[in-house]
Amino acid sequence: MTDNHVSGMEASAVSVLKRAVELDQSGRFQDSLVCYQEGIQLLIDVLKALKDESKRGHYREKIKGYMDRAEQIKAHVNQMKEDGKYHEQIKIPEDATGFSYEALFKPYISSALSEVWVEDPYIRHTHQLYNFLRFCEMLLKLCSKVKRIHLLTSQDEQADKTQQSSALSELRDSLGGQGVTLDVQYSSTIHDREIRFDNGWIIKIGRGLDYFKKPQGRFSIGYCDYDLRRCQETSVDIFHTKHTKTL
Repeated sequence: MTDNHVSGMEASAVSVLKRAVELDQSGRFQDSLVCYQEGIQLLIDVLKALKDESKRGHYREKIKGYMDRAEQIKAHVNQMKEDGKYHEQIKIPEDATGFSYEALFKPYISSALSEVWVEDPYIRHTHQLYNFLRFCEMLLKLCSKVKRIHLLTSQDEQADKTQQSSALSELRDSLGGQGVTLDVQYSSTIHDREIRFDNGWIIKIGRGLDYFKKPQGRFSIGYCDYDLRRCQETSVDIFHTKHTKTL
């Protein structure tokens, strides 16, 4: 392994671990744990490539310190989950970027996740239907064991319902081809937005899945990559429960 390659891994580890500490200090423990784990692995890779024993000793100490903190966070989160007291809030500022569905939901998606419930009254217009499609794609990308997605939404009484039903029917068929069942139900009284995973995580977004701003044009940055898409101000509340519900 070249010196440049090692230096690159070192820089990546520093960046990821700096982010881990920032998230840790702001109380975003689940996010910070993911970054600690990623950063620790990068440091281990650096350690394996080093031959200077003094540097190796330095990195062993660093790795131990970060691993100890990661274990403390894991124990703290598990205890809060056990007590039913876990609550974390993420503030998404106006015009912020970096809050794609993958970035937001990844810390709460485990390999055991198999069923998801989505309550969102605004999955009916074209851009909202695309948002839900992207959310489903994210689930398939991050967890191959997802087998059932439930959607509870509303219908626009003032508009043609054909587009909504046709789009969701097409998505149902497409998901079916991936071995995933999509169950769609409608409610005229639904108001709250909530997403539940059968691993116990509950994510409540003030604006639901529709928190992205309209791109300036079809060929503007952020049109395809939602990490680069500007957001509307909203808050995200994350809870954990031992019991999941069905719609």
